[in-house]
Amino acid sequence: MRGLNLLSLAIFLVVTTLQEAWSHGDQPLSKIAIHKATVDLNRDAYIKASPTVLGLKEQTTEWVTLVYSSPKPSADDWIGVFSPSNFNASTCPEVNPRVYPPLLCSAPIKYQFANYSSPEYKDTGKGYLKLQLINQRSDFSFALFSGGLSNPKMVAVSNQVAFANPNAPVYPRLAQGKQWNEMTVTWTSGYGINEAGAFVKWGPKGGDQVHSPAGTLTFDRNSMCDAPARTVGWRDPGFIHTSFLKELWPNAVYTYKLGHKLFNGTYVWSQQYQFRASPYPGQNSLQRVVIFGDMGKDEADGSNEYNNFQRGSLNTTRELIRDLKNIDIVFHIGDICYANGYISQWDQFTAQVEPIASTVPYMIASGNHERDWPGTGSFYGNMDSGGECGVLAETMFYVPAENRAKFWYSTDYGMFHFCIADTEHDWREGTEQYKFIEHCLASVDRQKQPWLIFLAHRVLGYSSGISYAVEGSFEEPMGRESLQKLWQKYKVDIAVYGHVHNYERTCPIYQNICTNEEKHYYKGTLNGTIHVVAGGAGASLSPFTTLQTKWSFFRDYDYGFIKLTAFDHSNLLFEYKKSRDGKVYDSFRISRDYRDILACTVDSCPSMTLAS
Repeated sequence: MRGLNLLSLAIFLVVTTLQEAWSHGDQPLSKIAIHKATVDLNRDAYIKASPTVLGLKEQTTEWVTLVYSSPKPSADDWIGVFSPSNFNASTCPEVNPRVYPPLLCSAPIKYQFANYSSPEYKDTGKGYLKLQLINQRSDFSFALFSGGLSNPKMVAVSNQVAFANPNAPVYPRLAQGKQWNEMTVTWTSGYGINEAGAFVKWGPKGGDQVHSPAGTLTFDRNSMCDAPARTVGWRDPGFIHTSFLKELWPNAVYTYKLGHKLFNGTYVWSQQYQFRASPYPGQNSLQRVVIFGDMGKDEADGSNEYNNFQRGSLNTTRELIRDLKNIDIVFHIGDICYANGYISQWDQFTAQVEPIASTVPYMIASGNHERDWPGTGSFYGNMDSGGECGVLAETMFYVPAENRAKFWYSTDYGMFHFCIADTEHDWREGTEQYKFIEHCLASVDRQKQPWLIFLAHRVLGYSSGISYAVEGSFEEPMGRESLQKLWQKYKVDIAVYGHVHNYERTCPIYQNICTNEEKHYYKGTLNGTIHVVAGGAGASLSPFTTLQTKWSFFRDYDYGFIKLTAFDHSNLLFEYKKSRDGKVYDSFRISRDYRDILACTVDSCPSMTLAS
């Protein structure tokens, strides 16, 4: 009997560990039982917000101070930030005319407990709070609730707060176009095609400026696949504009401003930004690439993070901003902001990464939290996107894919060639994506672009994450079985994944066998591919298995990102940096000549040639 109890305990611990490893936690806003909200306004309770007008100097981010009081304070009282400020039942979509609508139909865009900055609140009933707001195309109001998150009762509502121009163009995101000498600029505004013409004013730094028109997209509630994205999580996304800046000179610095010409003839401008154009494919110059996955977003004011879900996100963002002069391009390989159907979070994420994405290309890949929803064609039938089913990622960011609903694409950056897979669609042999991957790997001229990098969200190669280890696969099932012969045939140097929230690096490997035992300095041919998990950019960390595998060279249970530096066609530096301090904790170098890439290795050349 004792043995049976021990076995049951062991099974329970394994299942619990698996649930923790696979679960990314609940979106903090989902903790609020918004449909249960009731009105219990108290004449002696109040909440006041100041200043009432934000962005008078064209800022897109400002701090607001709240002062509040309740005659019946409790430790679980909380304050919700609502935008638009009119959040009563009149804003509810009509679902069933026989059902009386709830008090609230949309979740707050963020929240914080009333005692966060005022530990004495429970005793005195008085408190204050500083919250950071971003320009999100509408006004704001603040509500004080009792009853906790599970049984919210609104006891006071504040005055309204608004940005001077809530429709202003904000949060530019650069991305490489389909041609090497093309840069795209995507941004968000409140101006539709019936109100203004969108464009970018740009040109060489210090030179003549031209106007390039922008296309405009948006979507409505019906574009979402299910709740919460089309119910309590819905918020009008505004308008997303993309302009294509073409015929750029390699490595030249350009300045740009986002513009809208209103139909009354007036102009609305953003601040001025600048970027450096991409190098010509194969160009021999210093080129620096940052790669990570699963960063998510976090709030500088400490709000919204009920379960400490993405606390590493701000550290990663701050470190990239600090070192931005030494970064040329960024790849965020899936699980972008973990909005999980709460649309307002996408604005907050684009605001967080604006200093990065407005300066260097910010390329993204699709992850489970962007795409997956049952019955919508995603490879996995889970509900991780919160009903977004890819629409937000495909619209808010540009990628040079033939069809953004199929989120696989290739892009060049000087001596690098990148093949970006979409793990939320089938990649197995015979599929459309498999054919794309093979074509992407086969089409690169390795004499000009020696550094061949494969990127994907889920781990298609190797991982010691406990969730994969318990399955016995150490990978996404059918991952390397389907693709390793392509990586080997076309001599992929490095494959990088997210999804598992930690850092791990393998030896150069093929078919579970290390092809090179060196750990830090590779000379000549690798004979296999180095696989890297870089999913620790912000979301809650994933544990490793205690099993020791021969192919796992370095593991780190911490937040961080990787950086690739190509010095020339023969020398590459790989670095893993921790987000908390930006210091290097793992690294290796590759030094080789073109003939080393041409050299035959196992399964990389035809079995017979005339030479043999």
